[in-house]
Amino acid sequence: MENQKTSIIKLFLTFIYILIFPVVLLIISGNWFWIQGWLFSIWFLGLSYTTIIYLYIYNPELLEERYRKPGSGNEKGWDKYFIYILLPSFIVWFVIMPLDAQRFDWTINFPLWLETIGFILLIVSGFFLLRSFKDNNFVSPLVRIQSDRDQKVVSTGVYGFVRHPMYLGGLTLFLGTPLLLGSLYGLIIGLFLSLLFVARIIGEEKMLIEELDGYSDYKNKVRYRLIPYIW
Repeated sequence: MENQKTSIIKLFLTFIYILIFPVVLLIISGNWFWIQGWLFSIWFLGLSYTTIIYLYIYNPELLEERYRKPGSGNEKGWDKYFIYILLPSFIVWFVIMPLDAQRFDWTINFPLWLETIGFILLIVSGFFLLRSFKDNNFVSPLVRIQSDRDQKVVSTGVYGFVRHPMYLGGLTLFLGTPLLLGSLYGLIIGLFLSLLFVARIIGEEKMLIEELDGYSDYKNKVRYRLIPYIW
């Protein structure tokens, strides 16, 4: 009973933490009537809350794995440095977009068709992120072999499409958001974040081939890491 109470408290605090992001976005923009900002905020909250509630109900073990701190659970040493680069870069990306698109108007307004592409990319992102959680019980935020959870290769669902669908969801998030919000500087940082993911995939796949039984066969079955027919 005590563990259940702790989980509910943790869940509530997580909801508050997630809510901070869209609130900060709109505050920094200086425009509470920013339509694109509200579209992103609704998408962000909907995706985040839906994912957490789903995991809490259907896969609490994976939810706990998502709370794992960097440096724990035999995480690869190099991955800790990746996390320390990714987190501040993500914050800079998140802050720069409302400053660029609204507060200081550094970027001339993107045309509607480009913003529409950005929103479509966010829909694609939401699909791959949600399905990754549904299809794979081992989507840890850390690069590690989850021997404590009897990790196995997953090759069904979106993992039959590309080998790293969650990273594909992240990539479309990093590119779709600045397009929707109309931020050139956000797009540049989003490209940098996407390259970080590419570098992490290379390191993660090396670990999986060497340490996870069956991954080499899966690699031969699903040829593309991130984008079909490209890479």
